[in-house]
Amino acid sequence: MRAEFVIVGAGSAGCAMAYRLAEAGRKVIVIEHGGSDAGPFIQMPAALSYPMNMKTYDWGYTSEPEPHLGGRRLACPRGKVIGGSSSINGMVYVRGHAMDFDHWEEAGARGWSYADVLPYYKRMESWHDNGHGGDPAWRGTDGPLHVSRGPRKNPLFEAFVRAGEQAGYEVTDDYNGEKQEGFGPMEQTVWGGRRWSAANAYLRPAQKTGNVQLIRALAQRVVIEDGRATGVEVVRRGRVEVIGAEREVVLAASSLNSPKLLMLSGIGPAAHLAGHGIAVVADRPGVGQNLQDHLELYIQMASSQPITLYKHWNLVSKGLIGAQWLFTKTGMGASNQFESAAFVRSRAGVPYPDIQYHFLPIAVRYDGQAAAEGHGFQAHTGPMRSKSRGSVSLRSADPAADPVIRFNYMSHPEDWEDFRTCIRLTREIFAQEAFRPYVKHEIQPGAALQSDAELDGFIRDHAESAYHPCGTCRMGSADDPLAVVDPEARVIGVEGLRVADSSVFPRITNGNLNGPSIMVGEKVSDLLLGREPLARANDVPWIHPDWETAQR
Repeated sequence: MRAEFVIVGAGSAGCAMAYRLAEAGRKVIVIEHGGSDAGPFIQMPAALSYPMNMKTYDWGYTSEPEPHLGGRRLACPRGKVIGGSSSINGMVYVRGHAMDFDHWEEAGARGWSYADVLPYYKRMESWHDNGHGGDPAWRGTDGPLHVSRGPRKNPLFEAFVRAGEQAGYEVTDDYNGEKQEGFGPMEQTVWGGRRWSAANAYLRPAQKTGNVQLIRALAQRVVIEDGRATGVEVVRRGRVEVIGAEREVVLAASSLNSPKLLMLSGIGPAAHLAGHGIAVVADRPGVGQNLQDHLELYIQMASSQPITLYKHWNLVSKGLIGAQWLFTKTGMGASNQFESAAFVRSRAGVPYPDIQYHFLPIAVRYDGQAAAEGHGFQAHTGPMRSKSRGSVSLRSADPAADPVIRFNYMSHPEDWEDFRTCIRLTREIFAQEAFRPYVKHEIQPGAALQSDAELDGFIRDHAESAYHPCGTCRMGSADDPLAVVDPEARVIGVEGLRVADSSVFPRITNGNLNGPSIMVGEKVSDLLLGREPLARANDVPWIHPDWETAQR
C-alpha cells in the first residue's frame, strides 16, 4: 500500500491536512488506531463527559505520580477514534492570543507570528455569531470548521459576564477577534446541533474526493532508509505491514504519541534510545521534552435558586433531552453548556491575559460526578502560561507500551502564586451584585480556606488537567539543538518526515488547543504542497492600554 503522503493520526491536524491535500488532487493514506465516531455519545454535544471516559474512544493514558500534587496520577485522555481528540473534547473553540504566536516566532518558529497564522484561522472557519455580536472582519465565513455560540438562555451566563464587568474587567464580544481580554460569550465547535469534530469538518469531505484512504492500524515506527522516511510500519489485523510514502510521512498522532513514534523510529535523545536498544537515526535531545499543559480548578458555588442544570441530572430528564436531540438535534443536548467565558490578566505588568475562565451552570466534574450540594454552578480557572515543564519518554521499545508521561505540574514557585490569585479573583467575581440573587455559599474550595497554606493544600488535592498537553516536538530554528522540527515542520536530521500537531507548539497557547492544532494542520498542508503561505494579515489586536500599571 502506497500513497504520496502518509499521515499518522486522524485527529485535529491530520484531518485538516488530509482535506487540503485531497482538495489539491494528492493521494493520501491516513492511519488511525481508533474506530468509528458514530453514535450519540460522541455526536451529541451535551454528552461530552462520556466519550473522554470511555476506553473505546480514549488511549486511557495517565501521568506518572506528580511529585508536587501529592503523588496523584492525573488522567490524560487522548482521542483514539476518527477525529482524534476533537471527537472527545469539550468542543470549546479558542484561537489563542495574538501575542502567543508572536512568541512562537521569537522562539525560532519563523513564519508563525500572529500576522502569519490569522489568515489560516480565517480560512478554516465558518463562523456563526448566533445573534450574540462579534468581530466579523476578524473571522472566516466559508471554511470547513463551523464555530457557533450557545443559546445562553440560562440567566447565570449573563450574570457571569455582568459580574466581571462590575468587578472592573473588560467585556468582549469576541475573544477570537480583535479583543481577547474580558468577559463574554464562549464559542463551540458545534453545528446543526452536532459536535463539529475534525472528522465531520474535514475527513468525511476529504474521503468523498476519492483521494483519501483511511486505514485502521497501530503505527509502530517510521521506516527510514538512508536518512529519508519512506513509510510507516503498522500492525493491521494482527499482521505487520509497511505503508509506503512516495513523498512524505507526517506524524499527527498527538503530543504524547508523536514523540513516542519518533523515539521508536530512532529519533530522539541518543542515550535514552540506546537504553531501550533502539538504533539512533538522529540524536535530537528535544524529542519528548518541553511538555506543557493547562491545570485548572473548579471553583463551585451552591445556588440559592433551582435554575441550574442540576434539575436535568436524573435519568428521566437525561432521557428526554437525549430523545429530543436524537430526533431534532435541538434542545439542551445541542450545546456543550460552556456558553460564557473570560480571559483576564493576573496582575499589572502582564501584557495579555494569563488566566482563562470557562463558566458552567452546574457544579460537576469532568468525569460526570455532580456536587453533593445539588444546585450549583462553577468556574473552571487556571494559569495559562505555567513555567513548569515535563516530558514524554519511552517505557520500553514495545510500540504497544504506554509512554511515560511526567508533567511535573506546579514545579515552579510562581505556579502556586498564580493559582492562589485565580482562586481569590474568582471569589471576588462571585461576590459581585450580579450573582447576589444566585449565590448561596461556596462549595469548593469552601469559605473556611483563606490562607496561602490552606489554598495550596486545596490546589495540591484538587487541581485537574484541562487536557491540553503540547510542546513535545518543539518547532524552532534548524540550528537550535533542542528544536525537533524546523519552521516548515520538517524533522531536523531526517528527510521526508514532518510533525504537525500540538507537539510542535514552542509554548502553550492561551486557551483550548483544538483551534490551534487544526490551524497547524492547515498551515502545514500548504508547506507540504509547496505553496506560498497565505498573505500576512495587518490586523492589530487590542492590548489593554494600562497593562503596565493596572490588573484590570
